[in-house]
Amino acid sequence: MYFLRMLNHRVSLVLLLLFVFLSCDKEYHSAGSELLLATALQSKSYDAPVYSYQSKVNYFQTDGLPLAQLGKIELPGLGITEAGITARLTASVNPIFGRYSQTKEEDEEDDNIELINERETVTQVYLEIPFFNNTDDKDRDGVIDALDLDPEDQDSDTDGDGVSDIIETRSNLNPLSPDSDGDGILDDVDQDNKTYDHQNRTYEIDSIYGNRESLFDLKVYELKYFLSDYDPATDFEKKSQFFSNTDFFERGFYGATLHDARYQLNFDELRFNFDEDDPETEDVDERDKVETRLTPRIRVPLNVDFFQEKILDQEGSLVFSDNESFSHHFRGVIIKAENFDDDLYMLLDIRNASIRIEYEYDRVNTNQTSDDTSDDTIEREAKTYTLGFGTNFSTIKNKETNSQIEQELLAAREQTPSENIYLSGNGLFSKLKLFEQDHDENRLLNQLRENRWVINEANLVLYINADQHSLSNPSYFPDRLYLYKYDNGSPLSDFSIDNSVNNLQKNRDKYVYGGILERDDNDRPFRYKFRITDHVNRLIRNDSTNVTLGLVPTGGLATIYSKKAETFTQELINYPATAILNPKGVILYGSESPIQSQGGIKLEIFYTEY
Repeated sequence: MYFLRMLNHRVSLVLLLLFVFLSCDKEYHSAGSELLLATALQSKSYDAPVYSYQSKVNYFQTDGLPLAQLGKIELPGLGITEAGITARLTASVNPIFGRYSQTKEEDEEDDNIELINERETVTQVYLEIPFFNNTDDKDRDGVIDALDLDPEDQDSDTDGDGVSDIIETRSNLNPLSPDSDGDGILDDVDQDNKTYDHQNRTYEIDSIYGNRESLFDLKVYELKYFLSDYDPATDFEKKSQFFSNTDFFERGFYGATLHDARYQLNFDELRFNFDEDDPETEDVDERDKVETRLTPRIRVPLNVDFFQEKILDQEGSLVFSDNESFSHHFRGVIIKAENFDDDLYMLLDIRNASIRIEYEYDRVNTNQTSDDTSDDTIEREAKTYTLGFGTNFSTIKNKETNSQIEQELLAAREQTPSENIYLSGNGLFSKLKLFEQDHDENRLLNQLRENRWVINEANLVLYINADQHSLSNPSYFPDRLYLYKYDNGSPLSDFSIDNSVNNLQKNRDKYVYGGILERDDNDRPFRYKFRITDHVNRLIRNDSTNVTLGLVPTGGLATIYSKKAETFTQELINYPATAILNPKGVILYGSESPIQSQGGIKLEIFYTEY
């Protein structure tokens, strides 16, 4: 009882104290909580001025790139671009053609009965330059994503024959054909598809622009100019640089014609069967079996006699003692494409290009009786020798077809902003200046720096000039643009800190930073947008230098490193390699466009103000 009385007494005391406390401060609040009121923090937006200045490069460095350019393309409102390839060739040191070296063994007297004059003879020579391709298959059902009815569903039926893609692949059938072996019986009921070669592969070909069926003249010449790895003008202390305006063919540095014929691209896998049947496999004729498979590529025959004299006949000579000696002997090739039926522009995998020399030679067959020469026979065997591609560059010629571009360039010389922004892979680009007023970028910035702004987001938005383009055919628009610091060619901080990744689409990493082509509600190309919040924050909050920005098309974010270039004002600059690797182009509204109501260029700043 005593315990219960004490508990009731203490509970009553606590309730009394609580009542008194609440009665004395019915409007209790924390000191300073007015800072959190909705009226204290206000989110607003501000459109800052941006000024565009048209520019272009007269020429740019094209050596050391992961691809070479070949072809012709005309971009409406921008101009015509034509490209060719010049390349140095590489050879293995002291190669042996046939089984024995010409000078060291074949010409010496020896007891070895197999040492004979092998009479190495070139039979065929081919120039091969692979296309860029991919065989991406996200659902691993045997159908590449580009052709798959549903790239994320193994059970999709792309060819509509009633059998899913994954089942056809596992059954060694063709998931892209309802009749794999072409015998007229559909796969879902056919009991015998043995004649179908399930190892055949289908490729999606990348980086080919224009009419892929266009015919053109493909010409290959011997190069007579030595492409030195180091520049003789610097006493061979610096690496040589080769530029888009270098044309050794026009300067007369060419020799023998190695190929000259009408050509059309072929995008099929190249398959080569065995030359001979293996007598030990009586039930199989190897001549019907594929020995070698090559990805789709340019493949043209070259002059056989030339390579007989230049390569095989030089076996054992000092020509092959090192690569420098070989390059003085056979300096390389010039590849030209002319007289196109229609536009066709190719970005080619030059790093995997080669010249394949097929030849035959005599070999002694002792019939496994080395002590008895009475049954020896002389037989012809075949081999292949390959020359690789070393230093190479593209010669790129541009012809502008729009007189307004020249007017914009003249205006830029006078520091007058442009009405339009012309961008293309043939060297047209733009310079942008943020916050500039009457050529004084600091006055406005200093005013903004006095504000108590917290920058939440800043977007540079550029709109496509619909009056200058046919939006019904947007295939020539760059898929993405690149914004960088013009003075040194380096990326903006927003680019560097953006770690966003998109594994489902190409060239979509760093999508927060952006620059990606956007479409309107009617699925027409509309605008490009860059999020440059960190860059603007540094300008307003940290007093960073308001540098001029450069704007170019991009061929991919992996190639933003700089190449040397000369502008139309003879200024040497660091120019992003990615701009060189994209032949596409677009016309955007500039800062002085009279039709700003339909777009224009603007810097949207979203901020919070106390």
